[in-house]
Amino acid sequence: MSEHEKASPFDRLRRGLTESIAYSKGELTLVTTELPVPPPKPGPEEILSLRKEYHMSQAVFAAVVNVSVKTVQSWEQGQREPSDAALRMLQVLRREPNIVCKILTWVPDKGTFSRRRGKKQEVG
Repeated sequence: MSEHEKASPFDRLRRGLTESIAYSKGELTLVTTELPVPPPKPGPEEILSLRKEYHMSQAVFAAVVNVSVKTVQSWEQGQREPSDAALRMLQVLRREPNIVCKILTWVPDKGTFSRRRGKKQEVG
């Protein structure tokens, strides 16, 4: 774990503001040296488990992750691995499903997506 990850939110905010002031005064050149950790690579069983956990058909899961149904099928059969972008989306879906729910107006317990004016559409 990096020093940045160990710091409290307040300490990270204070450090960011201090660096921002120094940068504004020309005293600091900001360079990104810490990159995010790559997303985990789930196996076929984990992808299937994630999809079933949220009661999604392959078609709905494909729409949520923004890939084709054939791509989801090939992941679940172990024929292909998700791209880096798909891996990040799967990570977000696993760790923070509420973010996905908010963006897509998805109601996981009901298996529905909200549509205009509060109407809901059943999803597989």
